[in-house]
Amino acid sequence: MKRILIKNAKIVNEGSIFDGDVLIENDLIVEVADSISLKTSDCIVIDAEGSYLMPGAIDDQVHFREPGLTHKGDIESESRAAAAGGITSFIEQPNTVPNAVTQEILEDKYQIAAQKSFVNYSFMMGATNDNLEEVLKTNPKNVAGIKIFLGSSTGNMLVDNEATLERIFSSTPMLIAVHCEDETTIQNNLAEFKEKYGEDIPVTAHNLIRSAEACYLSSSKAVALAKKTGARLHIFHLSTAKEMELFTNKIPLEEKKITAEVCVHHLWFTDEDYKTKGNFIKWNPAVKTESDRKALWEALNDGRIDVIATDHAPHTKEEKQQSYLKAPSGGPLVQHAVVAMFEAHHQGKISVEKIVEKMCHNPAKLFKIEKRGFVKEGYFADLVIVNPSLPWSVNSDNILYKCGWSPFEGTTFKSRITHTFVNGELIYNNFKVKDIRAGKRLLFDR
Repeated sequence: MKRILIKNAKIVNEGSIFDGDVLIENDLIVEVADSISLKTSDCIVIDAEGSYLMPGAIDDQVHFREPGLTHKGDIESESRAAAAGGITSFIEQPNTVPNAVTQEILEDKYQIAAQKSFVNYSFMMGATNDNLEEVLKTNPKNVAGIKIFLGSSTGNMLVDNEATLERIFSSTPMLIAVHCEDETTIQNNLAEFKEKYGEDIPVTAHNLIRSAEACYLSSSKAVALAKKTGARLHIFHLSTAKEMELFTNKIPLEEKKITAEVCVHHLWFTDEDYKTKGNFIKWNPAVKTESDRKALWEALNDGRIDVIATDHAPHTKEEKQQSYLKAPSGGPLVQHAVVAMFEAHHQGKISVEKIVEKMCHNPAKLFKIEKRGFVKEGYFADLVIVNPSLPWSVNSDNILYKCGWSPFEGTTFKSRITHTFVNGELIYNNFKVKDIRAGKRLLFDR
């Protein structure tokens, strides 16, 4: 039996922080107590004095690019970066190549991850205008949910047939996750900017082309459809103040049928940053204004927004350095998301307890993930130790993404992740990822 004893930690769990110890045996947390005494010969002891011990973060929206786009990233490289970033479970999206729109293609991705992933994994089934039969075959016990693109974004998975949408919403008991941007609005805006600039549209126009109105039109339509059909709806990467009126904090998360996510980049950057970061902060939906960012923070803290995720979506530097119209949208974030939120904590924007609620507890609750997302006896030992006062700077030498760059390059973070455990395996320790593929397939209690 393998035992690890974590001593003197500030344990963050379920809205409180308390001093204590945690004992891991094999892949499980077996004891959480004020003090645990064992002979040092019986276990490995890690002293976490002065550091937080939190559950591993669960990222409900990533694009790890395998299969088909592995020059940008792959499951091995990006899950390694996730481990270094304190993310111990991910849910990956279906717009790989080929798109994961059949059960066979979906299962192929699981087989790749079983061989390669450093952290726990699940993959979403993709919906299209004509694959409802395949969607309905999805097993709710071992697949996170159904993904629908209501805006074209990256790939060719736009679902724009109204009757099909209603059938999907009415037919599946599974969680439906949506990317919401109104395609007609975007194309009309793009035509206007092309008339003005030709092919030389500046990146500063991105949030005007993929506008707040485009987001609201689509997300309000999705919410209305969910209310009409009773579907379980989760809206990804909200980016505007106006959309916040669509969500409630009047009922507990467990009772919500409509839930909301915000991504790290929409909390960190604003449209002012396009001037210096250019296409490297070009995402869909676009980073919006300071007033939008402020509204997102307010909704996150008051419970209208339920989850913080990354939408990690790497592209090569060369791809991003193309002109605005040619450069793809998306960027890498899993290695830096947790420490970016701790930086926001240092800035007084969010409590440590709230970070853990939004990045660990709520994704586990919302997707009904079995035995993960909490520091609890009997749960899998997916744990992260964060030192809140051990500064480090992001540079090309310590970036682990296959694409080799980060929108945070040059940023100094006050907090450092020192240890990441996945299923009881210490796979990351102070800038070094051990070559242990510790990830398991996520299972769902539904």
